[in-house]
Amino acid sequence: MSQNPPELRPDLARAHVPDVARPGQPRIGMVSLGCPKALVDSERILTRLRAEGYAISPDYAGADAVIVNTCGFLDSAKVESLDAIGEALRENGRVIVTGCLGAEPEYITGAHPSVLAVTGPHQYEQVLDAVHSAVPPSPDPFIDLLPPGGVKLTPRHYSYLKISEGCDHKCKFCIIPDMRGRLQSRPAKAVLREAEKLVEAGVRELLVISQDTSAYGTDWKGREVKFPILDLSRDLSTLGAWVRLHYVYPYPHVRDLIPLMADPTNGLLPYLDIPFQHAHPETLKRMARPAAASRTLDEIAAWRRDCPDITLRSTFIVGYPGETEDEFQTLLDWLDEAQLDRVGCFKYEDVAGARSNALPGHVHEEVKQDRWDRFMQKAQAISEAKLEAKIGQTMMVLVDAVDEDGATCRTMADAPEIDGNLFIDEGFDGLAPGDMVTVEVEEAGEYDLWGRVTG
Repeated sequence: MSQNPPELRPDLARAHVPDVARPGQPRIGMVSLGCPKALVDSERILTRLRAEGYAISPDYAGADAVIVNTCGFLDSAKVESLDAIGEALRENGRVIVTGCLGAEPEYITGAHPSVLAVTGPHQYEQVLDAVHSAVPPSPDPFIDLLPPGGVKLTPRHYSYLKISEGCDHKCKFCIIPDMRGRLQSRPAKAVLREAEKLVEAGVRELLVISQDTSAYGTDWKGREVKFPILDLSRDLSTLGAWVRLHYVYPYPHVRDLIPLMADPTNGLLPYLDIPFQHAHPETLKRMARPAAASRTLDEIAAWRRDCPDITLRSTFIVGYPGETEDEFQTLLDWLDEAQLDRVGCFKYEDVAGARSNALPGHVHEEVKQDRWDRFMQKAQAISEAKLEAKIGQTMMVLVDAVDEDGATCRTMADAPEIDGNLFIDEGFDGLAPGDMVTVEVEEAGEYDLWGRVTG
């Protein structure tokens, strides 16, 4: 599913570089679909192009060519990607396709034979070659200046920090290893150097992403430490910015991160985004995932004991092949006990090439919808109760946006785009995106908070 907001489409986008191009400067537009990892890929491509003298076009009409970075994880995402390619072809006519769906070039060219080129995920050099062929570069090193943090498609005050590519898991519903390969961790020095540059450029929050963040560095042969994510997290926490960990599998060594999160003097936020996916052991076995949900509850209890303020977010799949009503009820009961703070849920979809397609007992769509509705009703009630308990608390928030109606902010418990917000609708004069202010929570809803500035 696309998680990026529609304003990243080139007809509305504003990459964080000057919009004014010099006379004769070639211009490239970008449509970025999919998850934050794909967004980082888009930023890297645009940064390379900007360094070569290309301008970034905020609209279709002003672009000499448009790159569409696709998502291909679910069938619905594939349809969205094909629609985006078609829109770019209609509005511009010169389109280069990259990203996860690019791993199936015949699928793309079968629907849109006039695209200029198709490349797969994180094939940066091939994308650049395609752009060079379509629109030759024309650099002017005395004029074309690149921002210190590169070209960003997120607001200036937060940035995604991708620490690895690929995945070594064999989940039956997932084709990420086929599209992006096995785990390949970036060198720690390279990650830290990028993080330092981002913070120096004004980034207040680093969102650490990968396919399996807690496995970072375990693909290095002859490594000196067993779990490099621990040292990397410790080093990132000293840079003076919030550090938020996403896509963390609940391996036993994750518990060693909790004392860092409990220490208010460093930047590692008390927040874990963990893809539990389900709770019934038989469902998890059919998914080819660890099937010890009861031990996971013990881990959650230990994390909360050592860091009472920790926020736990997760995603789940309902209607997985073979899921019975009893298995689904086990998931609801587990959710009652786990009391997760932030929860997302997907109805199972077949994915071309996934092993789960061949499993028996596919669930009817109306049953999937019913289970999704019941799951989200329970998750919403848990969220509402947890937020109600925050009324009267004082907390630090990061301002994301300000308009005439108020300021939209996030607490330490809220990741951008996927979690809730804290709204300030009085006394917000003088606030700007990237500010950090102290607020008192005055009101709570199902997913959001309202508060007033106290400092």
